[in-house]
Amino acid sequence: MVKKIAVLTGGGDCPGLNAVIRAIVRTAVYHGIEVIGIRDGFKGAVENDFLSLGLQEVSGILPKGGTILGTSNRDNPFAFTVQKNGQSLQEDRSDQVIKNLENAGAEVLVVIGGDGSLNIALALSKKGLKVVGVPKTIDNDLMATDFTFGFQSAVETAQEALDKLHTTAESHHRVMVLEVMGRYAGWIALYSGIAGGADIILIPEIPYDIEKVAEAVNIRKQNGKKFSIMVVAEGAKPLGGEMVVERTIAGRTDPVKLGGIGAKAAADLERMIGLETRVTVLGHIQRGGSPNTYDRVLATRYGVAAVDAVIGGKFDTMVALKGSEIGCVPLADAVNRLKKVPLGDPVLLMAQKLGINFGQ
Repeated sequence: MVKKIAVLTGGGDCPGLNAVIRAIVRTAVYHGIEVIGIRDGFKGAVENDFLSLGLQEVSGILPKGGTILGTSNRDNPFAFTVQKNGQSLQEDRSDQVIKNLENAGAEVLVVIGGDGSLNIALALSKKGLKVVGVPKTIDNDLMATDFTFGFQSAVETAQEALDKLHTTAESHHRVMVLEVMGRYAGWIALYSGIAGGADIILIPEIPYDIEKVAEAVNIRKQNGKKFSIMVVAEGAKPLGGEMVVERTIAGRTDPVKLGGIGAKAAADLERMIGLETRVTVLGHIQRGGSPNTYDRVLATRYGVAAVDAVIGGKFDTMVALKGSEIGCVPLADAVNRLKKVPLGDPVLLMAQKLGINFGQ
């Protein structure tokens, strides 16, 4: 019987992280298992920055956004940045992570994270550490699970923004462009665009033809619609073109920071149609705030399932939602590639039947 587990949150934050932490602690306490939290993701694991987590520490955190443990998307223990003689060097500190956990008495590490954090967890498991993963990302791009927690809350935030953009777009007869997150997958754009009544949705999986977009806007004008709403995923790209990279950030799990495609698409479109365009970049607002009801329940289910996996000896796995059931899948299957929107996805096909234009 496992007596003590450790838990960390890694990568970008999202609504529902605290709900998972709370569920892990409450379930562990129910089974007589101690929990230690690791501050600031794998940085705290390398630097031995641990704290005890009990019922008092997780009381009242269910509706709170962010994570009480802190997080980081930079500190990969296999390439950990250290300062020596005035220079930044990268060293493999993975053995230090394992040693710190052993010294703390933690027998299993629960990693709440996206593909970057879970790839690190997989690498640690290959060195003998027992790990259980919990799928976290607003991008919903993890394989082997139908939905990640945080996604639905981010979609709801984008949908609320679209509701507000509709009124000003209609008043001023403009094309309103909303750029949303999602990295290399178009799930947020697809779902929020449908829920928010968008006329055009541009996603990474379908390179867009700006002439087709302009044609869709002009058809709306001919039909008496003097405004249009367009949702653009940050990873969208034109036919024959590339994704727009805002900048690269050394030391991050994924050094590429996307951003700017909304402005490019809007400028190109304005030159072609003669209607004013305005761009809103939703950015980190999608990551913040309280989780919605769906994500509170899903995050709680994931937390309970993670402890159940520990008790059942199902290590080197990730808890995953399939249909209405949550089970365990091999961690390697969850991070072997990103889950993008398939061209045959039923939600995408439905959107096309509604007349939403995807730049095709």
